[in-house]
Amino acid sequence: MEDIRRLIEADLNDFIQLRHDIHEHPELAFNETRTSDKVAQLLEQWGYQVERGIGGTGLVAQLRLGDGTKRIGIRADMDALPIHEESGVAYSSANEGKMHACGHDGHTTMLLAAAKVLATRKSFNGTVNLIFQPAEEFGRPNSGAARMVAEGLFEKYPCDAVFGMHNMPGYPQGQLHFYDGWMMASSDAVTITVKGVGGHGAKPHNTHDPIVAASSIVMALQTIVSRNVSPLDSAVVTVGMFHAGVANNVIPEQAELKLTVRCFKPEVRKLLQERIEAVVHAQAQSFNVEAHVDYQHGYAPVFNTSEETQFARQVARKVVAEEDIVDQTEAIAGSEDFSFMLEKCPGCYLFVGNGLKEDDAASGYDLHNPYYDFNDKNIAVGATYWVTLAEEFLK
Repeated sequence: MEDIRRLIEADLNDFIQLRHDIHEHPELAFNETRTSDKVAQLLEQWGYQVERGIGGTGLVAQLRLGDGTKRIGIRADMDALPIHEESGVAYSSANEGKMHACGHDGHTTMLLAAAKVLATRKSFNGTVNLIFQPAEEFGRPNSGAARMVAEGLFEKYPCDAVFGMHNMPGYPQGQLHFYDGWMMASSDAVTITVKGVGGHGAKPHNTHDPIVAASSIVMALQTIVSRNVSPLDSAVVTVGMFHAGVANNVIPEQAELKLTVRCFKPEVRKLLQERIEAVVHAQAQSFNVEAHVDYQHGYAPVFNTSEETQFARQVARKVVAEEDIVDQTEAIAGSEDFSFMLEKCPGCYLFVGNGLKEDDAASGYDLHNPYYDFNDKNIAVGATYWVTLAEEFLK
């Protein structure tokens, strides 16, 4: 362990500068060409076999040693967000309207730092597959992870287990959080279009008012979770947009609602879709209007398998102090497309604390905030963890 830390510390300043460089040149989903090229060049320099162009700008770097048959996958995401940066750091985004506001620059750097040490130490017996993924922030079912899987990621690079890590503001810096089971929610997008008969606001009896019908739909949707989902399960049905009309004295022809729907279990996800569609159509019929439901499945829920999560916890005890390990953290209703990889391969997704706002304002800001910044102290923590995890898995 001391040797791992020593090797990481020796190059730490270089990797911090690399993280700042990636931060300064953020690239959006499926456009991570500069980042992907830089990552590939370094990995090839360290002796990895690299395949580019998986899932668009994604790549996989493989290193085989010895005659071991076990194979591990470790994933980092590379894309930025369409946000105007306000952090004020010296390495702020040079690409207007784009920002690494979720710390993917840090995730990429942690795995690169680990990659160099793994190649230097050559202290494992088996196969390491390092997965550098594009477009985690894509927000739609054909995101970076989904595309890599669809394009044969695990057929080309079979893994016995796959692991990923995300920084988490609001948790103490370097603290490692684990969760056995359904850790993060699915995320579905629903558009409801209500079509009626418009007319003069002074003559509502001559219309079929879509605003009134849509308003009733909004209220009826609030009963789905409270009266259909078990109190022991969690789900969210949120109406985030209601658009209708252009003038105070005109009843419009149409109203539109947009929803986010989130839950943790596939059976609850199925139930929510069935009930939303049924409620919308029943409400529309009662108001003599028509309704169309466009239900788009987004990211699947993140499910951490027990054996791999327990192993990941044990590795943490070799890397950080006991007080810096949370064995079973809180599940969160945010979503993550690493779920698509976990659907195909057992594994574990974990969090590393990015820091508290009172300790470091930038790293304490929430994800997707224009003032946020990844905590550089986590490069050493994350890299040490990844090296230890890979070497322990491939003993």
